[in-house]
Order: sequence, then structure tokens, then C-alpha cells
Amino acid sequence: MSSKRDYYEVLGVQKNATDAELKKAYRRLAMKYHPDRNPDDKGAEESFKEVKEAYEILSDERKRSAYDQFGHAGVEGGIGGGQHAGAGGFGDIFESVFGDIFGGGRAGGERVFRGSDLRYDLELSLEDAVNGSTTKIRVPRLVGCQVCNGSGAKKGSAPVKCTTCDGMGQVRMQQGFFSVQQTCPKCRGNGKIITDPCTSCRGNGRIREDKTISVKVPPGVDTGDRIRLTGEGEAGEKGGPSGDLYVHVIVKDHPIFAREGTNLSCDVPISFTMAALGGEIEVPTLEGKVSLKIPAETQSGKLFRLKNKGVRSVRATNKGDLICRVVVETPVNLDKRQKELLQDFERSMEHDNKKHSPKSRSWLDGVKEFFENMAP
Repeated sequence: MSSKRDYYEVLGVQKNATDAELKKAYRRLAMKYHPDRNPDDKGAEESFKEVKEAYEILSDERKRSAYDQFGHAGVEGGIGGGQHAGAGGFGDIFESVFGDIFGGGRAGGERVFRGSDLRYDLELSLEDAVNGSTTKIRVPRLVGCQVCNGSGAKKGSAPVKCTTCDGMGQVRMQQGFFSVQQTCPKCRGNGKIITDPCTSCRGNGRIREDKTISVKVPPGVDTGDRIRLTGEGEAGEKGGPSGDLYVHVIVKDHPIFAREGTNLSCDVPISFTMAALGGEIEVPTLEGKVSLKIPAETQSGKLFRLKNKGVRSVRATNKGDLICRVVVETPVNLDKRQKELLQDFERSMEHDNKKHSPKSRSWLDGVKEFFENMAP
């Protein structure tokens, strides 16, 4: 009696599982136990082989029928024609299941490759990033040659089957008792050879051209966000699927606002007089001007928060705030009379400086104490 585990149990599926469910289970487990992801892990290697064997049997309608009737005996020689009768190698199975992920596959017996993904850095103003916009970009990329329809062969001709590998793309080399499968050196794994190349693409099947693409930027994007445009990357080789275009967002510096997440911040300069006596000043927002009350005796650097005057991000529903940092501006270019008035003002406070400048006085007392403690 076989000691092998039930193949359905190995893949974690029911006995009535569809082909799509089998494929999904195999992809998940093969990625989990793949030797490249688990170096020097013998347990993972054995599990990988077990999963591969289970999928090899259950994905073949004839073998699955034999297994359902007779169990492991039905696919281990005799009944059902044997485990390896008519079976492709592991490379064929892995390629058919993972070809769309790793870029390999076959179309009409010819090896095809997924096109490369492309990146485009898109600079946006803060206003366009916050409100969303639609913009056109021009992207240089490889596209399928229209003259030869991507085949690489001259119009009226077609690639021919490679005689070295008989169209398989791989050749088997015998080394003593061992047989090694290698990529065909003549067709480089394609299985076909172009004897009369297309004059437009010179046999490549692709040509370089610029394409204008319309990009819809959703509201709330920020630097570091990216927009994926499926199929707008480079065309695949030999008719393979196109890659994707990733538009990376870069928000340009704004002359007034800085952005942190959903919050905006800005510096608001006020006069020395307003800081001392208080007042009201208009400050900008992305939606227009609003009034900000400045209380008397406001110090430079004080922060004022304006609720819901920030932005929404693409990942949040709530709006952030606008943080206003008050900067008290020192008067410049004073005339003689203005200087005299300030000097008179300064002298008027000398008799009770501690009352009018508590922070300054406290700081001076701290400095004095510091030096006294340093004295031997």
C-alpha cells in the first residue's frame, strides 16, 4: 500500500475541485515551498516536490480519473498508463502556471515573454495633487511592429521550426549516465528561427516609438504614490503580453504651503505691533482666504490650527487641518523718528522689564545660575 499522502490533501482542495481551483492551490503552495525561497531547507524541498507531483496528476484529466478510481496505484504503473506517460517535464508545468508572473510562456509553440514594466515620474503642483487632474504624458517605449505583426519575419514569410531542437526550444545533452536539458543554442529557446527578417524591426518584432497617454490623477495623491496603467508598458516579445506603466507622483514645492499627510502648514508673518496688541489677519487656504484672530501678547512661533482647512488623501475620508505658524517680523529700514520712538518705548519698560519680558528675564536668570555653578 502506498505511503504517499492523498493528492487532494496535499493541495488542500476538495475532490470536486475545478481546474482553476487546482491551479490556484498549486500556485500558492509552489511559491511557498519553492527552493529559491527556502535555501538549505530539505523539508520545504520535499514539500515542493510533493505539491508538484500532486498537481501533475490532478491537472491531467486521464490521470485524475485513474487516481480517483484506484488511488496511487492507478498512476504508479500498470493501471492508467503509468505516472509519467505523456507527461511534460516540471519546467512545462511550472511555466504553464507561472508564465504570466515570471514572463515566460508559449504561443503557438513559440516561446513568448511579457514586456517590461516602465516608470514615469510625473511632477504635479500641490493644487493638482490635492484636487485631482487629468494630464497627458509622452512615454518612449517598445511596441509591436505593425509591418510583421510582431513576428520579426518579413511580410509574406514566417519563422520556421528550429531543426536543432525540433521546435522545443531545449535540447537534451547526454553526459555519462546523466541527461541534462539545456536551452537550444541555435534558436535561444524560441523554438523557431527567422530566416528572412522584417526590414522595419530587423527581426526584433518590436520598434521604439513615443506614445501620448492620458493619466487620470485621483484627488489627494502625494509624493511617493504611484498610478498603475495596465498594459501601457513595453510590448512583449514574440506576441507576449505588454508590461505595465507605473506613474510615480512627485509634488512640487509650493511657495506658501508645506504638506504633511493630510495637514498643510504655512508661516504667517505679523507685525511687532499686532503681536503685542492683537488683531486679525487674513491667511490663505487652498479654498480661499480666511480670517485668523491673533490674541494680544502672541509670541513668535506660536501655532494656530484651522480645522478642516487641510487636504484629503487618497487613503482617508477626513480632511486634515491647516497649521499656521506666527512669525513676528522685526521692522527694517527705520527712519530717525521711528528709531527715537522705539528707544523711548524701550526706556519706558526698563523700570519693570521682568513684567514685560518674562521669558527674557527667566533666560538671563538661568544663564547667571549656570555660570555661578561653574565657578570653582
